[in-house]
Amino acid sequence: MSLDGAIDRGTGAGNGTANGVLSPVLPSYSTHRLRLNPNTDHKPANYEDLQAQLEFSPLLFSSLERYLPPSLLERPRETKVNYMREILLRYSPEGERTRVQRHREYRQKIISNYQPLYKELYTMHAANFFVPSFLKAVNENTEESFRNIMAEPAPGVFAFEMLQPRFCELLLSEVENFEKWVHETKFRIMRPNTMNKYGAVLDDFGLETMLDKLMEDFIRPISRVFFTEVGGSTLDTHHGFVVEYGIDRDVDLGFHVDDSEVTLNVCLGKQFSGGELFFRGVRCDKHVNTETQSEEIFDYSHVPGRAIIHRGRHRHGARATTSGHRINLLLWCRSSVFRELRKYQKDFSSWCGECQREKKERQRQSVAAIKLELLKREGEAAKEAAS
Repeated sequence: MSLDGAIDRGTGAGNGTANGVLSPVLPSYSTHRLRLNPNTDHKPANYEDLQAQLEFSPLLFSSLERYLPPSLLERPRETKVNYMREILLRYSPEGERTRVQRHREYRQKIISNYQPLYKELYTMHAANFFVPSFLKAVNENTEESFRNIMAEPAPGVFAFEMLQPRFCELLLSEVENFEKWVHETKFRIMRPNTMNKYGAVLDDFGLETMLDKLMEDFIRPISRVFFTEVGGSTLDTHHGFVVEYGIDRDVDLGFHVDDSEVTLNVCLGKQFSGGELFFRGVRCDKHVNTETQSEEIFDYSHVPGRAIIHRGRHRHGARATTSGHRINLLLWCRSSVFRELRKYQKDFSSWCGECQREKKERQRQSVAAIKLELLKREGEAAKEAAS
């Protein structure tokens, strides 16, 4: 997608017809651009009923709609979805689209055959999932309400009570049931990422819609307050999974950053020792491997039901789980808008620790140079006065 940059030249856009095909009445893509700033007063359409037909997440279309040119906002939904789809396809490599399509087919095959153990997990039941203090804070939806339930033990890392014990128990049982089904049917299971050899992608066996609601209604309001500089207010896609640690599972996790703008990490249980997260500062791509400063060092100990939320670019890892079995729910939340804008930025001093230090150093050098020049002029003026 392009934000305030020209859309690829070529195919025109038009009015929506009964069959969803665009006719050449609207201006062509070459004359249209997505807006840099969204129309916050516009209420986007819901695209969830089109999920089977779309190559991209329905939530992505809802998020992008606010960035459409004003002339398109009141057009029929078919017109808008075709316009946004065309833009997304132009910026999505064919190989990536093929991979996404294969994954969709893989996911659909699982959902068609796997029988959920607890169907109540698959739709959002906030009162049954979350502790009352968390629900109250989200309903009030203010920075004060969020800070009332949160600790900020290190800059940009927020910890708070979130999940009810019963929900944790049900989700753990559901994951165990899914893994048992995978083993019995000899179905191939896709692990959460390249670093974890154990765990499961929750989206793959039917929990995608529930996790979309979790991100949209509960995590995005928090991120809008605390992580706006990394797209916290425009989160539109997610990757939801559980990871498992223990002597017979993954033991630890190396130093890394997440493929997310904002990461939610909630410990589900069970009994364990060790497994602390260690944080080492926020970095952009350019500075991801730079030295850690002493003030950036922070360790966090997991507590079942308790969540932490942080920037995906906050470098971290997990120490060894020395006994027992630790399982965590993770939700990587992403913003397609932020990712597009990031391509054109060179300075990330609003959130990257190293960019901040480089900016301060440039400012220090500039001030020092000005002082030196002033002293030089004063010295020359003094010489002239003396002569």
